[in-house]
Amino acid sequence: MPFISRRPKLKLNEEDRSWLQQLAQSRSEAAGRVQRAEMLLRYHTGETVSRIAAALRTNRPRVERCLAKALELGARGALQDLPGRGRPPALSAEARAWVVALACQKPKELGYAQELWTTRLLAQHVRKHGVAAGHASLQRLARGTVSKLLRAQAVQPHRIEYYLERRDPEFDAKMKQVLHVYRQVELWHQVGAPSEWTAVLSYDEKPGIQALENTAPDLPPVPGQHPTLGRDHEYTRHGTLSLLAGIDLWNGEVLGLVRDRHRSREFIEFLHMVDAHYPPEARVRMVLDNHSAHISRETRAYLSTVPNRFEFIFTPTHGSWLNLIESFFGKMAKTLLRGIRVKSRAELKTRIELYLREVNDEPVIFRWKYKLETLSVV
Repeated sequence: MPFISRRPKLKLNEEDRSWLQQLAQSRSEAAGRVQRAEMLLRYHTGETVSRIAAALRTNRPRVERCLAKALELGARGALQDLPGRGRPPALSAEARAWVVALACQKPKELGYAQELWTTRLLAQHVRKHGVAAGHASLQRLARGTVSKLLRAQAVQPHRIEYYLERRDPEFDAKMKQVLHVYRQVELWHQVGAPSEWTAVLSYDEKPGIQALENTAPDLPPVPGQHPTLGRDHEYTRHGTLSLLAGIDLWNGEVLGLVRDRHRSREFIEFLHMVDAHYPPEARVRMVLDNHSAHISRETRAYLSTVPNRFEFIFTPTHGSWLNLIESFFGKMAKTLLRGIRVKSRAELKTRIELYLREVNDEPVIFRWKYKLETLSVV
């Protein structure tokens, strides 16, 4: 007489069966879940427990436990581990929280020389002071466990992520003033410049441009041998130069001076150049930071000689990212200054001035986008 199983049939709707088939073919799910999904699918098609165990290279009790859970809790419940399984955690929640709280302090605050934690130092401190703090389970804490505890709370005390504190109480007001200038220029690009012509410059200095000379000649790329430029790591320093530059936001033209320094004297020289460049009736609006040279007594004395010619719009303190000329400086650093080598500061000055002329041959209009659509121009 053939064997007739008394175990009830497993009923699966189309959604559960599709879900189990997808899970059984998964390459990213846990192996246990994949195996249990295949057990349920095979039992649903009529295979016996013995055949399922043989096909999946497991034992009958494991298959029977999975089927019993499925018949009691459903197909989806059978793939979940019941609560209370496994060894109880050796570390209490209070002990874990104490370790994480330590990681959120600096080692120097606890008497160490280091500024930042390492997992070794933190584990040593926990083993040394854990019992006294009431956490006896931490007296044998390992570095790996420290890493797991910190990773679970997304704490990385060995890393530094820099931020910029707003020290200007009028940051938002000054930012809106700068953005209104950009918004106005953007409207000019759409409908045309006004009858009262106004030049708008984004201005800043780029100091510390190094004049570096090779001590050995560069080696050009050679196909099939080495694909890059070869350069000896040693070099000779010839000092630095400063670039004083303003970019016209209407047409992209760049006005620049290359000088040894960037004091009030050089800034006033730049203003003289701007004054000579634009028609006498034009009003020159300049977006710039509040560097001492821009607000010095010498600068104010010069501005008094050309009344109503210049209008300064200052960016907030630590808000240089609001100045569009920084985008031009970034482009210049990635193209001209990246890897540049010269024999003297005079050659560096010549190369920078040549670069400015090349830029003005095909000027690029820099446009501000961030938060500009939220503004209205009155």
